[in-house]
Amino acid sequence: MARSGREQTEQEQAESLPATVPKGVVLGPDGKPCRTCTDVSSWMAMTKSPKALTRKPTAAPATLPVPTDCPPDVEALGRSSWTLLHSITATYPERPTPQLQSETSTFLHTFSKLYPCWHCASDFQTWMKEAGNAPRVSSRDDFGRWMCQAHNAVNVKLGKSVFDCERWEERWRTGWKDGRCD
Repeated sequence: MARSGREQTEQEQAESLPATVPKGVVLGPDGKPCRTCTDVSSWMAMTKSPKALTRKPTAAPATLPVPTDCPPDVEALGRSSWTLLHSITATYPERPTPQLQSETSTFLHTFSKLYPCWHCASDFQTWMKEAGNAPRVSSRDDFGRWMCQAHNAVNVKLGKSVFDCERWEERWRTGWKDGRCD
């Protein structure tokens, strides 16, 4: 009798994994490497891709050339998602209706459940449940500042620099005051 993936033994699952999982590879709930949660250079190192073996090391894995028709890695997905979310806040009404506020809050909770990187999704859900982190959608400014704080919380965990949330609107809506976006 054939077994489903959930009924695989630990030995069968272990045999389907590489002997060593390189740093940066995130395992999914099924114990297998999660392509969406793993950056492309770690994925290629795990699969021993010839591209990974012939590349010279770079300071930032995100700068490695990757064919544009490959699935997004965790970094490309994150950049695209934050761009979308910040762009939504930038075009959000100054005084949204109660219905739009409710729909926006529902969207953010749904987004956090559907996000392709399960680890990132779970982390964002947990963050939103913490005191003071529920989506603030009563105005464009409140929503923009909340999104900036959410993004900063993730950046701190990743060891990246944080944004000045006082200037969120310049960054995502109006452009910088020095005119470089005009």
